[in-house]
Amino acid sequence: MKRIASIVLALLVTGFLTACGSGQAGLQDGYYTAQAAEYSHGWREYITIMVKDGSIVSVEYNAENASGFIKSWDTAYMQSMLDVTGTYPNQYTRFYAGQLLEKQGEGEIDALTGATSSYGSFQKLMAAVLEQAGKGDSSIVYVDTGH
Repeated sequence: MKRIASIVLALLVTGFLTACGSGQAGLQDGYYTAQAAEYSHGWREYITIMVKDGSIVSVEYNAENASGFIKSWDTAYMQSMLDVTGTYPNQYTRFYAGQLLEKQGEGEIDALTGATSSYGSFQKLMAAVLEQAGKGDSSIVYVDTGH
């Protein structure tokens, strides 16, 4: 009887450890959004993630103006930023979002030259959205990004 109990206990522990090993520990399935508390230069940045089976399966990082227009769609802004910094919103938002998806919220996200202000905002928004996903709280969390 002791042997059977030991085998059952070993199987339960193995199953628990396997379940904890998928994705970032403790992420709950659902959609989660962190948004800057204030507009900066007319834009408010946000991150929305989708978690499925404990893993991040999609990430959207962008900014919108008061009317809901998305920063990455603003071609005039893109051209002026590209001329000054060497990057533009559609490039750096995909770069940062791709790293979050790839690293699943673990490990460091690299900064992109020319988008360091957005990098700082992204770091704060990412921490907040991962915290929401860990709690399973799908309400929008507003973050002071320092802008």
